[in-house]
This record gives sequence, structure tokens and C-alpha cells, in this order.
Amino acid sequence: MIIMPFLFTVLLLTCGMESGGDHELFLNQPDFEPVRIGLLPDTQGDGADVSIIPMEAVLDKFKEHGTDIVIAVGDLTNYGTTREFEQWTQTAERFRNEGMEFIPLMGNHERSYSYQVEWIEYMKDYIPEDAVHMSGAQYLNYYVIRENVLIIALKYYHLPIAFRWVKNIVETHRDDIDHIVIASHDGLVGAKYGQTRELIVEGVKGNDLLIDQWDEIRSFFSRHDVIWVQGHEHMYQRSVIKAPIHIDPGTWVNEDRNYRLPQFTQIIAGNASYKGYEFRYGERELIQAVIQHKMNTMENGSEALDVNASMLEFHNNRVNYESFYTSHTVVNNEEGKRELENPDWRMLDRFSRTTDRCERLVYPNSIPETTRPVMHYDSSYRTNNCFAQDGSKARLLDGVNNTFNRVNSTEQTLSFRPGFSRAESQMDLARLAYQYMFRYHQPWNPNLNGNSRVVPAEDEFRVDIPATTIDMKEHLTLSWLPGLSGETRSDILIVSGTQVQTGMYSGAFGEEKDIEVDSGLERSQPDGSAKKPHTLPEQATKMWDIDSAVSDTYVLQFDGDPSVNTDEVTIGYLSDDEWKPFTQAECFVYEPYQEGYLQKDWSMKRSEACESDPIVGFDSDYGNRWWVILNSDVEVALIGN
Repeated sequence: MIIMPFLFTVLLLTCGMESGGDHELFLNQPDFEPVRIGLLPDTQGDGADVSIIPMEAVLDKFKEHGTDIVIAVGDLTNYGTTREFEQWTQTAERFRNEGMEFIPLMGNHERSYSYQVEWIEYMKDYIPEDAVHMSGAQYLNYYVIRENVLIIALKYYHLPIAFRWVKNIVETHRDDIDHIVIASHDGLVGAKYGQTRELIVEGVKGNDLLIDQWDEIRSFFSRHDVIWVQGHEHMYQRSVIKAPIHIDPGTWVNEDRNYRLPQFTQIIAGNASYKGYEFRYGERELIQAVIQHKMNTMENGSEALDVNASMLEFHNNRVNYESFYTSHTVVNNEEGKRELENPDWRMLDRFSRTTDRCERLVYPNSIPETTRPVMHYDSSYRTNNCFAQDGSKARLLDGVNNTFNRVNSTEQTLSFRPGFSRAESQMDLARLAYQYMFRYHQPWNPNLNGNSRVVPAEDEFRVDIPATTIDMKEHLTLSWLPGLSGETRSDILIVSGTQVQTGMYSGAFGEEKDIEVDSGLERSQPDGSAKKPHTLPEQATKMWDIDSAVSDTYVLQFDGDPSVNTDEVTIGYLSDDEWKPFTQAECFVYEPYQEGYLQKDWSMKRSEACESDPIVGFDSDYGNRWWVILNSDVEVALIGN
């Protein structure tokens, strides 16, 4: 039985000590209206045109989902001409008249002085009237607050320039907001680009604004749970960016209950233009873990381009995220809408979580047996306890990540110019690459993407970044919401992150490969060999469309508060906006869960009438503990019998 999710659908799990907390205070927090944000990727077209056809398709999708705000993540135009700005605004005007609010930001294709004049001329009517602007960068860096969501828009390359301003904004409004979205055209890490590579590793000597703030930026974004959204890359990627803890470590006490991993979410919004890019440098594994990645280029075996429509929905302390794609072969406005007249949108990515959560990265089960299970390279779903406000607690007990996606990167180089660049030698350039981007492979600190991510080139002014094969990770979260009076008898647990990957394998240009047949690239394993073909579980769909995805089977344990009367409640899940029991009491397995139960034949323990229900156990020795075997994201709570 698959329990489908409601709405949209380094370490052990981080957790706290048990604490009842002020539950009534939590329940009485302000109730905000939902805020729905759509991410409009680059719309630069062919020549002096805007890619109107993909742009309209994305905005129509947003309209269908009731989007309130559209963040246009830069490169609205190709050449920044009057003609292009008029095309863009004429296309956007219809949707603005129907109630959509636009938050446009400047990309690299609009950033010269003459284009900046044109930018302000056309965008000043689209930037919200109540926007607060950064002095000296009016209409380029600004922010708005909608309900309990702070949205900050930054010009291309302006993160290091505007960071002190961003810090001041967040600290000023911290008590009034629950969520922070920062949007810019490019990002710290990227997939093809990234300021880490451009301004630090290959940076100019003396240009230290980013490198001096590098640790502080990641630490600040992590501490405030920032969702960073960007364009520029013409491909879709969601990843988490790891943060140092030494900048502002603070103090954690038992009463804090739960804490998150030191990381923040980065979303590369995808494509709405007439070109696609290949995956160049791969995962920057020292600071990044890729959760989902897809591109299409119409090159080297890729037969189409993608259009992406991604949406964030914030409601009180919860955020739901959905990302859709559709493929097409339209390359200019003159061809007509063709496949994009009635797009076949498919769900590519999703998550649902709250600000009160525990989390961990679950690694793919492709780590070589010869590699010791060091650090946080763990493919098990087993977690520590995560505590709710009402005294409930939950954890995952068992399961292995056997269903994961795989992607190739291309071979690239990094270079320096003596006397000009930050690097002063070939080895110095390699040092910078390992210090800021890639993990230096050692037996006790292995690089899962290869044992030589940076290789000295024959040209003494370059280093090579070999092509590699990357297996994606799962960002597993356990989140809590207050219980619903009259509907649940406990707080509500959201399990998210188990259904994003289905066993897809794509080449660096987006061409499809078969993970069960095709080997990865040479030197893509820690021992220098190639990643081997991987046998998927029978239920793996091997489809980009994750709407029908089935997760690896895992075991959830849920403990009610000790005061719970187990004769009056059972464990239930949310389905179609209705709370339902997983199964009836006569179908329960009345024993504690033990390791190996996932492979156990339960037919002898349950009647035929129970076969279609999940296997649910009740631990009578513990008194108020249930466990259930699942294969999907889920929302769980105790409900009345």
C-alpha cells in the first residue's frame, strides 16, 4: 500500500532531548494567509527576442496553481534591448492584470550601464511599490515582506556586495517572519557556473569581498534556514549547501528540542529559454550535496529542451515545494507553440517541511564495500528520535536507499594567470579547488565521486577537473505541526524526501542512460574505478515523473505522549484531506519492531482481510508505541479509534 503525501506531495538525524515545551503558546501563533511563489527561469530568447512561448507556458502553469508572486530570476532578455523589454512586459502584463505580482531581478544579460537604464525604465512598474531598496542599488537589490515570508531580490553578482545589507534586513525583521527566500540570477555554488569558482578559485588577486565573507554567508544562510533560488544555469537542480559551525556556533540546550543540519537549500530554477546547458563541474562535494538534477540540451544525444515551473507555498511555519517540467523542441518564437500549446507537465521534484524539523542526508547504496563507512556516508534510513511539542516523538528504524538517480558531468579545466589571479601556481590552483569546491580524497575522508577530482594538466597554468558520475542523495526531513482539534489526538508528523528519485540516469547533456545496464564514467568511484550498473528494487519506476514514484521501503516508529490512552487512539495518516487509520486493530502485529523485519513474511501473523493494508505494529511493552512499514512520504498522527 502506498501512502501518498498530502498537498505537494553528514550525520545521524539531528535531534534534541525530550521536552514538553509551551505547546499552548505554539498553538496560539498568528495564522497567516498562504503565500504562493512561482520561479520563472531565464526567458532570454533567440537573438533580440524573449522566449515568449516557454514564458507563457510557465505563467499559465502558475496561474493554474493559484500563484500569488512570480520571481523572475534574471536574464529576462538576451541583449537587453527595448524590443525585448517590451516583449517581456507585454507577455507579463496579462498575468499581472489577473492578480500575479512580479519580482524581477537583473541577470548578466541586462547588467551593463545602458541596459541598466532600460531595466529601470521597464521594471520599475513591475517591482512592487512597497519594495525597500538598497541605497546605491535602487531597483537592483530590494526586498518585500508578504505575510510571514521575507523575499529578497539581488542583482547578478551582487551577493558579496549586498550581504551586509541582507544581514541587517534579516536581523531587523527576524521576529516578524518565519521564512526567507533570497533570489539572485547566479549563486554561490551553481551547476555550470557559481561564484565560488569564478570569484574565489579562479578569482583575481586582491578581489577578496566574497572570500572574506565566504564562511559567514553560508553560516548565516544556514542559521536562518534560507531558501536560495536562482537562474543562469539553464538546467534544474536542488541541492543543499553545507555551512561551517565555527563562525557563530551559539549554544544548544536540551530545551531547544530539535535542531537542523548546518546547511541551506539551493534551487536552480531550470529553463524557459531556447537553449540548455550541460552539467560541467559536477557536485562540489566539499560543500554541496545534490538532491535532484535534470537538464536537456538538444545536443550529444539529448533530443529536446526542458521548460521548468517550480512553486513554493508558505503557510504559517510550513513550506511545500513542487517543481514541474515539460520537454519540447521549440527554438524560436516563429515556430509557433507546437508542443507547448498544451504542455504535458510532469512533476520532477517536491518536498514538504516545517521550521520545526529534524533532518539528515541519506546517501545512495553505491558506496564501495572497500570504502569504510566513515563520517556521514550512510545509506540507511535509520534516524534518532525527533520530538514534538506535545511530547510525541518519531524516528525511522530501518530501510536502505537502493533507489537513487545518477548523472554525469563533463571534463573541465580551471586556469590562472600569474600575477593576476589569486592562485600563484598550478599547485596553488589545485589547493584552492580542494579548499573551496571538491573533497580531497583520503581513505578516512573519501570522495564518493572519484579519488582525483583535481588533476594537474600538461599546461602549467591549468588543472583538469575529470568528468565523473554522481549519485544523488536524499534530503530526509521529519517535521512537526500542531495537532488539529477534533481531528488528531497528537501533533502531526510530516515525513518528506523519500520519493524524489526513481533510478534515472542521464548523461552530462541530458541524454538518457540506463542505471541498471550502463556503467558510470571511469574514475568515478573512490577507488578510481567506474561506478557499476545498479540493480534497482522492483518498484522503482525509472521515470522523471515522480507523481507515481515509490520510495524504498522504510519503517517509521511513532511514540505518543506517555499520557495517551492507547485504548482510545490509533495511528493514522492523511489522505485526500481526511485522516484515516493505517489499519484496524485486528490487523496489528503486537510485538516490538526488530532488525530484519522488513524481509519477514507477515502473512502468518495477519488475516487475508489485512493484506492490502500497511504492516502496523504495536509495542505493548512500551505502552504507546506504534511502528509501520511504508514506501512513500506521509503525514502521520494519532487519531481516535
